[in-house]
Amino acid sequence: MTEETPGFEEKPDVPSGATPDDAEPKAAPAQGAAPAGDSSAQLAGLTAQLDQVRTALGERTADLQRLQAEYQNYRRRVERDRITVREIAIANLLTELLPVLDDIGRAREHGELVGGFKSVAESLETVAAKMGLQQFGKEGEPFDPTIHEALMHSYAPDVTETTCVAILQPGYRIGERTIRPARVAVAEPQPGATPVKAEGSEEAPAAGDDKDNGPEEG
Repeated sequence: MTEETPGFEEKPDVPSGATPDDAEPKAAPAQGAAPAGDSSAQLAGLTAQLDQVRTALGERTADLQRLQAEYQNYRRRVERDRITVREIAIANLLTELLPVLDDIGRAREHGELVGGFKSVAESLETVAAKMGLQQFGKEGEPFDPTIHEALMHSYAPDVTETTCVAILQPGYRIGERTIRPARVAVAEPQPGATPVKAEGSEEAPAAGDDKDNGPEEG
């Protein structure tokens, strides 16, 4: 047996005429290296995907804006409906109180609004006024069929148009809404009557007439 010298490894036999470089294996070409045509295709695909994302984002943004506008309209509609319901409820309540207010008014006209009844009546009128109730209807104002209800009719020589000459029941409104027209007695000008001239409205004589009517100088 032959003894191996320690520290030395046997080298494979190299054919004669071959260089050391030929003995080493050549490195394989890098995997995954794409040609130039594939890079252009990938770039075009990414651009198309970006356009799709932008389109989808625009659509979602438009949907969000439309939803926000619908929500704002919904809030305004709900608020408007809430105010309308409140006004209707107040009008219904005050309509039920109108006979009581009429009784208070008649008691005041007859001097019967005294003592504790006066305090309660005035408190009720104050609360009704705070809720927006307004009384209207006065003698001498022109008749308006939209706010007046004529219960009595007559002719008078001292009016030039249909006029409210007596308020039988006052009218009431809340804001611009009339909840009860004023019930009145009206008078119209007499047919064929001429307007009555006020006393002392005779025309004064002209300056020349005064001179002629004065005392003659001697």
